[in-house]
Amino acid sequence: MKVVIIGGVAGGMSAATRLRRLDEDAEIIVFDKGPYVSFANCGLPFYLSGEISNHADLVVQTPEKLQQRFNLDVRPNHEVTQILPDSHEVIVRYAGQLTRESYDRLILAPGAQPIMPDLPGIADAKNIYALRSIPDLDQIMTGIQAESTQRVLVVGGGFIGLEVAENLVLSGLKVTVVEQAPHMLPPLDTEMAAFVETELVRNGVRVITGQAVASFEDAGTVAVLADGTRLATDLTIMAVGVRPASQLARAAGLRLGFHDGIVVDQQYQTSVPDIYAVGDAIVVQQQVTNKPTLIPLASPANRQGRQVADNIVGLPHPNRGSLGTAIVRAFKLTAAATGLSEYQAQQAGLTYRVVHVRGGSHAGYFPGSTPLTLKLVFNPDSGEIYGAQGVGEQGVDKRIDILATAIKGDLTIDDLPELELTYAPPFGSAKDPVNMLGYVAMNVAEGLSKTIQWHQLPAALAAGRQVLDVRDTDELADGEFKRARNIPLNQLRQRLTELDPTQPYVVSCFSGQRSYIAERLLRQHGFDVVNLDGAFALYHAVRPQDLIYQR
Repeated sequence: MKVVIIGGVAGGMSAATRLRRLDEDAEIIVFDKGPYVSFANCGLPFYLSGEISNHADLVVQTPEKLQQRFNLDVRPNHEVTQILPDSHEVIVRYAGQLTRESYDRLILAPGAQPIMPDLPGIADAKNIYALRSIPDLDQIMTGIQAESTQRVLVVGGGFIGLEVAENLVLSGLKVTVVEQAPHMLPPLDTEMAAFVETELVRNGVRVITGQAVASFEDAGTVAVLADGTRLATDLTIMAVGVRPASQLARAAGLRLGFHDGIVVDQQYQTSVPDIYAVGDAIVVQQQVTNKPTLIPLASPANRQGRQVADNIVGLPHPNRGSLGTAIVRAFKLTAAATGLSEYQAQQAGLTYRVVHVRGGSHAGYFPGSTPLTLKLVFNPDSGEIYGAQGVGEQGVDKRIDILATAIKGDLTIDDLPELELTYAPPFGSAKDPVNMLGYVAMNVAEGLSKTIQWHQLPAALAAGRQVLDVRDTDELADGEFKRARNIPLNQLRQRLTELDPTQPYVVSCFSGQRSYIAERLLRQHGFDVVNLDGAFALYHAVRPQDLIYQR
């Protein structure tokens, strides 16, 4: 069997090496149009600051080593220009010459290409780049090391944009990030992204949201926003997203689907016999909604490369869909997400509820614990977990990994308290924040707690509710809700007569735990009360302008 693979890196090289482990006799040829067939594209931003200091560390494998270990015929700088399905051939350009190569099976792993908007003035600019490959990185490094480069504009506030912004700041440059969406990190919901925006500003990044770059002037040294704002920039990095590199597939007559992604079945076979596809270029099923989507991430691409090799040799390992689990570091803060956001659940028309939990990275009494905030999106009727998000300095990664595993394993909110997670004071808490998410979600699903979200508070107050703040008096120095009533939780039972039984309340504390206790107390005494989910800490993160601060 002769297998030709177009594209290396995650999907293509995973397919090639797995295929060799399964079939020693197969002839395997990998064509890649770039000079590097196996490199750490996720590590590229960290070279900008020198955190990854050795350029060679970005190259995972060379053609020579792949030949020695796996007997793979890996050909860098070979661009496949055409697929001929009828004759089972591809046309390849190398060093200006065109040749033909036959195949029995063809695997497409072309990846995704960065979106470069066709904006006025962009064609005349020599200082605008995208970061997708090592050659891209080398060009950017030349630009930022120039003595004249002081100000850098990053267009796009997604995961890559934030990594680039952080590392440029760490290299000593002044950085502005422009994001067209209403908030940074669009895959996260507004209140969770607010923590990240605060961290960026704290570290000197100028953040502009709700704006798009409309044009460039003066050979790319001035970016003009849609509202007319002019930003001087010595160098601009476009990080507005990627699109499937599906041009070859289209020209060969393969069926394309969602946003021009290549359509494959569960065995990764395309609409054309003997042609398969994996990685960032293919349409996948979002596992929660079962709807087609694109998830250009390294982990799914590696898994798909392995599975397509299995399927080609007759091992039935189907594609079971993807969640889109992702994580990013922004200076001292980590933000991660898996599954559906609240916005996506709403857009999908799902019945859902949301809870937030604030906990510690490990036991609060053990030195070094830092706070983290988790958000869970779930079905209150079935208990199905739709998605989760987390933000904090430490421990966010393992909590989101646990929740991603829970979704993959079809666990429900009832199962989260049952998870027996490792506990010792330096590592966690006896009731881990993941366990607490389950408890809080169950309280909501079972009607033991009635909650409102941060964005619902203004309407609740306008409808006549009053905030009952059960924090201790000394905590009010951090900020107060307008026209709120303060009775510390430990005094509430003794001071019930001070409350108007006809007045509906929104009860809040700092994180939501004490306010839940207050809610249960008040409801059992006949009061109309709802709990502000996430409480003061969450509201302060997203709407600090609505609070009163002591002078």
